[in-house]
Amino acid sequence: MSVSVRFMPDNITVEADIGEPLLTVAERAGIEIPTGCLMGSCHACEVDIEEIGELCSCISSVPPGYAQLTINLFSDPTW
Repeated sequence: MSVSVRFMPDNITVEADIGEPLLTVAERAGIEIPTGCLMGSCHACEVDIEEIGELCSCISSVPPGYAQLTINLFSDPTW
């Protein structure tokens, strides 16, 4: 089953598989999410998924139970 993932504010939508890493989905959509430690500690890759809340995209994947997800990207000039 695929999930429709929309990245805001760019309003780009791609299809993703359940369990697919969020960074992989973003890359396929042409979206660059800044990363730091790649372990979820530094929160450089933090995004806000409207249906779930804030999480670190480097250690997160597309969750089951959703037909669509809207990911709001944060802008942090230090990263």
